Amino acid sequence: MRRLTTPVLALLALCLMPLAAIAQAAGPAAKPDTMPAKTALATFAGGCFWCMVHPFDELPGVVSVTSGYIGGKTQNPTYNQVSAGNTGHAEAVQVTYDPAKVSYEKLLDVFWHNVDPLDAGGQFCDRGDQYRTAIFTYDDAQKQAALASKAKLDAGKQLPGKIVTEIVPAGTYTKAEEYHQDYYKKNPVRYSYYRHGCGRDARLEQLWGKQAGH
Repeated sequence: MRRLTTPVLALLALCLMPLAAIAQAAGPAAKPDTMPAKTALATFAGGCFWCMVHPFDELPGVVSVTSGYIGGKTQNPTYNQVSAGNTGHAEAVQVTYDPAKVSYEKLLDVFWHNVDPLDAGGQFCDRGDQYRTAIFTYDDAQKQAALASKAKLDAGKQLPGKIVTEIVPAGTYTKAEEYHQDYYKKNPVRYSYYRHGCGRDARLEQLWGKQAGH
């Protein structure tokens, strides 16, 4: 049997470490910029919420990104309930942003390029309605902007199929457990391994080319 080197053993130990042991108590904090006088909310479901935080987190004008659950009927759902597909919820991210610095249309653009909007059965290796894609709107302006962006993509014929992403009114948003917040920062090795193993980046590049999110 081939012996594993010390660095490899260390990496395996990190990957296998229980989530509870590496979770941090603090949730997602607002960016260090001065808090804007007026903020707005935008909520998107794009499969595993771990992978949808970073694309928005790095945008100037975004104050915070919170992982959570939306679109179901069960009150105060837990991760185990949602991931089992028993509540009707989707994993999602709620973006708090400064409309004076970043537009809702820009957020929509980031959303589209980080999902497979042609997949009605889930996202990448994650299957089930809890991993569906959806845009949850808070007012008519968001609804019209979302519908227009979806229609533009469909009309552009860039994608090899029809977009199935839902555009629906936002309901109650439940914040996910703390160990899910800012997961890409807390657990970079696990996060990278999951993204690659799930085929997310490969599919995004196949669909979007150089515009693909990461």
